[in-house]
Amino acid sequence: MIKDGSKVSINYTLLVDGRVADASEGRGPLEYVQGAGQIIIGLERALLGLKEGDKKSVDVTAKEAYGEINPEAKRRVPKTSIQNIDSLKVGDVVGASSGGQAFRTVISSIDNNEVELDFNHPLAGKDLHFDVEVVAVK
Repeated sequence: MIKDGSKVSINYTLLVDGRVADASEGRGPLEYVQGAGQIIIGLERALLGLKEGDKKSVDVTAKEAYGEINPEAKRRVPKTSIQNIDSLKVGDVVGASSGGQAFRTVISSIDNNEVELDFNHPLAGKDLHFDVEVVAVK
């Protein structure tokens, strides 16, 4: 039975807005330690107490997944600060760095002089649906 400290393997399919956004199929089961914060809290809570072989459909609210959209996580920068901006469009992912940290961000708007970058997680503000099968519990 899954409890805090259990090493768990699951197969899953993630649906966002009714479409498959991710799945373990073809990659093998996802492995995590229950209670260690390695997966989103809403899914972790829903799996507590399940056993090997159990299957469950789980709905996770945005709040218990990647959080709500934070408007303060958007920044406007000069167009000249983005390499190859003329070949990019809204929705494209670009690499950025700040203080020696590298990360990825999404272009949310482009105007004549500036680009707005959205640093929210791509699934922020989204409710998630998981179909899960517990493969192993150790």
